[in-house]
Amino acid sequence: MSSVMGVCMDEGTECGKAEDVVGSHVEDAITFWAQNISSCNDLLKLSCVLAEACPRAQAAFGKLDFNKIYGGCFSEDRCWYRCVVQRMINNEKCQVLYIDYGNSEIINRSEIVEIPENLQYPSVAKKYRLWGLRLPADQNLNMFDQGKTFLGSLVFEKAIKVRQKAKQKDDTILVQAECEKVDIGEEVAKAGFAEKYRSPGSTEDVEKREDAVQNQCKKMRAPAQLWVNKPGHALCNRPRVFLDPVAAPARNEVFAGNRMILTKDKTPASAPVLNRGLACVRDQNLAEENDIFEEEKGAHRKENLNLLRRQKELELEVEHLKGELQIINQEKEASRKRAEHLEETLHKYIGTKMRDLAANVKVLKEIRHAKKSAGFGEQLSQAIKLVTEGNITVPCSLEKLQKLWTEYDLAQEVIRLCENVDERDELITKRNEVQQNLYSVVKEFILEVDQLFICERSNMLQELSVSLEMIYGQVCEVNDSEEVFQQFLKWKCAKIEEFIDIRNHTDAALRILTDLFSSILKCFDLSSEAFSDIEEVPGNVDEALKEAELCICKELKTDLTEHDEKEKGIIKSAYSKVMQKVCQEQDLITVIQKTYLASVEFKKEAEQWLNRTPNSDNLLSIKKAVKSLKAQLRWKLTEKNNTEESDDYSELEITRIKEEIAALRNKLLQEIYREQEEYEKLAYLVQKWFPELPLLYPEAGILSYMNSGGLLSHSLERDLLDAEPMKKLSTKRPLVCSEIQDQKVLLKGYSVDVSSEAKVIERVAKYHRAWDQQKEKSSLLQLLFLLFCKARFKPSDPLVYLMVPYYPGASLTAVQADAPLTLEETLKVMKGVAQGLQTLHGANIVHGSLHGNNVFAVNRKQGIVGDFDFTKSEEQRAAADTMVIGTLSLVSPELKMGQPASPASDMYAYGCLLFWLCIQNQEFGIKEDGTPEVDAVGMDDKVKSLILNLFRCDRLTAEQVLRDDCFLLADAIPVPSQLGEEHEPPKEHDSEKTDEEEDAVNSEKNAVNPTQ
Repeated sequence: MSSVMGVCMDEGTECGKAEDVVGSHVEDAITFWAQNISSCNDLLKLSCVLAEACPRAQAAFGKLDFNKIYGGCFSEDRCWYRCVVQRMINNEKCQVLYIDYGNSEIINRSEIVEIPENLQYPSVAKKYRLWGLRLPADQNLNMFDQGKTFLGSLVFEKAIKVRQKAKQKDDTILVQAECEKVDIGEEVAKAGFAEKYRSPGSTEDVEKREDAVQNQCKKMRAPAQLWVNKPGHALCNRPRVFLDPVAAPARNEVFAGNRMILTKDKTPASAPVLNRGLACVRDQNLAEENDIFEEEKGAHRKENLNLLRRQKELELEVEHLKGELQIINQEKEASRKRAEHLEETLHKYIGTKMRDLAANVKVLKEIRHAKKSAGFGEQLSQAIKLVTEGNITVPCSLEKLQKLWTEYDLAQEVIRLCENVDERDELITKRNEVQQNLYSVVKEFILEVDQLFICERSNMLQELSVSLEMIYGQVCEVNDSEEVFQQFLKWKCAKIEEFIDIRNHTDAALRILTDLFSSILKCFDLSSEAFSDIEEVPGNVDEALKEAELCICKELKTDLTEHDEKEKGIIKSAYSKVMQKVCQEQDLITVIQKTYLASVEFKKEAEQWLNRTPNSDNLLSIKKAVKSLKAQLRWKLTEKNNTEESDDYSELEITRIKEEIAALRNKLLQEIYREQEEYEKLAYLVQKWFPELPLLYPEAGILSYMNSGGLLSHSLERDLLDAEPMKKLSTKRPLVCSEIQDQKVLLKGYSVDVSSEAKVIERVAKYHRAWDQQKEKSSLLQLLFLLFCKARFKPSDPLVYLMVPYYPGASLTAVQADAPLTLEETLKVMKGVAQGLQTLHGANIVHGSLHGNNVFAVNRKQGIVGDFDFTKSEEQRAAADTMVIGTLSLVSPELKMGQPASPASDMYAYGCLLFWLCIQNQEFGIKEDGTPEVDAVGMDDKVKSLILNLFRCDRLTAEQVLRDDCFLLADAIPVPSQLGEEHEPPKEHDSEKTDEEEDAVNSEKNAVNPTQ
C-alpha cells in the first residue's frame, strides 16, 4: 500500500521490477503505451501470421464480445492487427483498441474478423502512467495537446527503462521511467504539463480524478462537442422562473432546499375576528402557491432531464453522422480510384492482355522443354520391368546340392560319434560315396552359377533399392499379388492420356488464336490490293484470347508430381512391391553366393583329399625326433651333474656342456612347436574332412590335443626345462620359473585325480578359447602350455602343470606397495581389466577370483586379468580367503547371502579394486551390507559415480563400464604384446611374495598359483 499515492499493489505486479520497453502510443502528458524490447521478433512473426490468416478468416457476425480478441484492419496502412472492441457506434461501426500498440480508432464492422485460438493471448503492449504525477484539473485543450506532444518526444519509439511501482484496477501500471538517464516524470513536471501529487487518498479517488480530467480533455478535443459553446448550452443549467415579488422569497427558500411552508407569527388573542379570518385566508393562499411551485419545480426537473437526454441523443447522432460521412468519403475515394484504375486498364487492356499471355506462353515453352526428356513415373516403371524381367532364378542344382550337403554332414557326424572299430570302415565307405556325389554336384553348381552374372545383378539391385528408397522412403505392407503392378501401369497410362489431352487443348486454342491474328493482319494491311468487307472481320478474338489463357493456365497448374491420397497409395504399393521383389531376389543371391563360396572351397580341398586319407606319419616322425632330443638332453644333464660332482672339476668343460644343453633345449622346443603345428593341421582335418583320424591313429593323441584347446603337450616335461624353483612360494607343491624364447614363464602345478582331470582340462580349454578369439586384445593372461608330470603316479607330485607368462612385481598389490598408480594410470589399467572381464563374460565364464594379486599392471598402463584355480568351481573360487584387499572384502553381498557366483559378482570385485586404487591411504567406513562408504571419500566425481553404479544391485556390466566417460582418456593407450615384450621386470616386492605365499598355503587342493 502506498501512503503517498493511495494505490494498491496488484498481486501479479512485482514492486521495483525493471524492464526495457519501447514507446508505441501516447494518451496524455502522463500516460503512454509501450512494448517490451524482447517482443520485436514476436511482433514480426505475429504480423506475418495475421497477414496470412486474416484475409481468409471469417468475418465477426452477431453481437461482438468486448472481452474477445479480434483481427482488425488498420485504416492507415491497411494491415491486420489484433484488437478488442471498446464500444459500438452503430450497427456498422465500432471503436476498437489495437492491444499490441495502444492506439484506437473507429472502423467498419466488416473490417473485423475472427482469429484462431492460438492468437488469443494477452496484449504485447502495456499501459503505463508516470508515478507521482497527475494532470492539472484546470488544464485546457491547448495545454493538453502540448503535454501529449512533449511526452511523445520523450518516449515514442524510444528505448525506455521503466521500474514498476503499482498497478491500478484498469491494469494501468504506475512506473518511474528513464530514457538515457533522464527521468521522464521529472521532465514532464518541470515543463508544467503535470503536477506532483502527494495527498493521501484511496485508489478509486485517484483513478476517478484522473479519469475525470482525461474525459474533460477528451470532450474538449472532440469535434462533436463543439455545440456546447453555442448559446444553447444553457440547457444544462437550472431553468430560470419569473415570479412576483411576493412569492419570490418563498420560492427562493424552496430553491434553497426548504420544503416547509412559510407561516406568519401568531396573532394576539385580542385581535378582532376579522383579522383572524384574513390571516387564515392568507395562509391558505400561501399553501396553494406553495403547491403550485412544487408542481412547476417537478415540471422543470422533467424538462431538464429531457433536455439532457436529448443532448446525449444529439451527440450520438452527430457521432453517427460523422462516421457515416467518413464511410461515404472512403467509399467515394475507393470508387474514384477504381474508376481511375478501370480507365487506365481499359487504355492498356489489349497490350496488358497480350503481354501476360506471351509471358505465360514463354513459361509454358520452358516447362515443356524441361520435361521433354523426363518421363512421368518412368523410374518406377523401369524398376517394375527390372524386377519382373531378367531376374535370378533358383539354380537347378541348388536343391540337390543342399540335400547332399546335409547327407554328407550327417555321415561325418556318425563317424565322429562311432566308437566301434568294426563299423568304422563301413561308415567311411558310405561317407566317401556321398562325398563323390557331392563333389560332382558341386562342380555342376559352380558351372551353373558362373553363367548367372550374379555380381552384376546384385549390384544393379542394390543401386535400384538405394535410389528408390531416397525418392519414396519407407515401404509399406503389400500382398503377393501381381495386380499391384497392373494397377500402377493402368493409372500411369490414364494420367499421361489426361495430360496429353490438356496439351492438345492448349495447342488447339493457340492455333485458333494465331489463325485469327493472321486474318486480322490481312484486314489491316493497307498495301494489299484485296478489299475485305467489314462483315468478314473476325469478331470472336476475345473468346479466343480467353480460351487460350484458360488452357495455358490449366496446363501450367497441372503437375504430374502432385498426387492425391488415392494416387499416393497406388504409387506406394507399387514401390513397396518392387522393394519386396528386390529383397527376395537379394536373399536368393545371398544364399547362392554363400553356397558358391562354400562349394569352391570344398572343390579345392576335395581335389586334394579325394580318394586319399591323411596319416600321422609326419607327427610320429616329429615325436620320434623329440624323443631322441629328450634322451640326449637327459644324458647331457646327467653328464653335467656328474662333472660338477667329480674331483677334477673344470669350468671350461662345464661351460661347454651348458652350451650343448642350451642348444639341445632350443632344438627340443623347435620340434615341440613343429609338433603343435602338425597337431593343428590334423585337428583341422578332423573337424573338416576326416573325423575318423582319432580312431585310425589313437597313439597320436589327437583328441586329447583338441579337448585341451591346443594347449596339451605330452612332449614337454618340467625336468627338461632350465627351471628355477620358487622355494618361498612352493610350500606344498612345486612352482618353478623358467625362460622360453626370451620370455619368463611360470609352471604352476595342479593336483588332480582321474575324475577331476577332464573337468580341469575342459575349464582350461574354455579359458584358452576365450583368449584365442582376440589374442592380446582380450586383456587376459595367456596360457602357453598344459603338460603332465612325468612321475604321474607319484602322489607327492602334481599331475598337471600350466605354463603362463610371468610378470614379477606387476600385480596391483605389489605396484601399490612400491609406487602407487596415479589416477590416469589407474584408469588405463582398470580399462584393460574391464576388457578382460568382458572377454570372459562373453564366453560365459565367471572369474570368481579377482583380487589384488590376480590383476596385473604391466608397465603401469596395461591391465591384464590373471587366470584362476582351474581345479575349483566358481563358487569355491569366490569364497576363498584371498578375496580381500586390505580391510575391504571383495565378496559381493549376494554371494554372502548364498547366491551363486555371476558376472555381477565379478563386477562388484572390480568396483572394490577401483575404489581401493583411487582412495590411496584415505580412511573409509563400511555399510551394513559390506559395501564401502563411497560418498565420504574424496575422489574424482566421474570415478565416484562409476563406483557407485558398481555397488548397486543392478550393477553395470563390463561392456557398460568400458563406455563410461572415465575411460575416454584411455582410448589412445597402445596395448603392448604379452609375448616377446621387451621390458625390464621390476624387482619382486616383499608384499607380493607374502600374499602369494599365503595363496599357496591356503589352497585347499594344493594348487600352486602365485597370481591368484
